Amino acid sequence: MAFWSNVSKGTKDPKRNFRFKVSISSVDGGMIWWAKTCDKPSFTIETTEHQYLNHTFYYPGAVKWQSVALQLVDPTEPDATATVASIIQHSGYKPPANQGKLSTMTKGSAVGALGDVVIEQLDGDGLAIESWTLRAAFITEAKFGTLEYGSDDLTTLDLTLQYDWATCSTPLTAGSAHTATSGDQNFFDITEAS
Repeated sequence: MAFWSNVSKGTKDPKRNFRFKVSISSVDGGMIWWAKTCDKPSFTIETTEHQYLNHTFYYPGAVKWQSVALQLVDPTEPDATATVASIIQHSGYKPPANQGKLSTMTKGSAVGALGDVVIEQLDGDGLAIESWTLRAAFITEAKFGTLEYGSDDLTTLDLTLQYDWATCSTPLTAGSAHTATSGDQNFFDITEAS
């Protein structure tokens, strides 16, 4: 029955945009309580077309995961600017002190510096009803906010994260299209049997 017509004790709300948390394992405490907005992972499936006479046929191609945007309020404790700057430095970025300093960022150091990134959508009881884990994620863009004399807004910091793919876990619920019979439903996980 539809969630809007059968409201009683124990009825679950639909997923709500404001019920989420973001965790980054490299940050003290893990959970980013100062997260303001966060994109959920998304992907596109590229297509290849084949012409035959006056017909065009399409075939699925490569899956390309899109970057995730994350907006954080910049508190003073912990200092989000310092946290992001530290992650970038631990990724391998160092301004060249002289022509002999040739080190650069590597994927391994950038992924290791950021750590695991988990985006969880929560229900009204604070329990995860959808959990996305970004695989091999690293920071590709950091914007440290805009200052303005005429604004009382909280300073925000915008991050863009790129990753190779994401896994998704949801609890098994009635009416789900997945064929699992118990436990959680896991999608895009490399440990799945083919």
